[in-house]
Amino acid sequence: MRLTDPQGLVLIALGIHCLNKFHQHVHVVDTDDTSNVGPSGTHTQRFFVNKTELIEHIAKHADLSKAAAGRALEATIGAVRTTLKKGGTVSLVGFGTFAVGKRAARTGRNPRTGAAIKIKKANVPKFRPGKGLKDALN
Repeated sequence: MRLTDPQGLVLIALGIHCLNKFHQHVHVVDTDDTSNVGPSGTHTQRFFVNKTELIEHIAKHADLSKAAAGRALEATIGAVRTTLKKGGTVSLVGFGTFAVGKRAARTGRNPRTGAAIKIKKANVPKFRPGKGLKDALN
């Protein structure tokens, strides 16, 4: 991926920096619904962050307004999306690599009828975590 716009580079670098720091501030959600009951029947905790929470985190830790943080996140996502759409890869050292995988056409089964169906070939997004991200999780 090549970017010539310095502001775009700053926004992407800011987004990557905040994502790398974000793992320290993930919210724990513990609810009483049955969606987080594990296989053993015990209550489990789910870890997740939505886009709004990510924008708030970027704004807080990068000393930006929420609007600017939202634009930075959108610019980062847009740059990744555009590059993948063109068939390229986005490599973020220490974080990971986004790439396009090719899924071949194949025959599947209709779960209701059991009839064979043709599934078209498809391009699918892939993410391979980098060493820095793996090390941060272990």
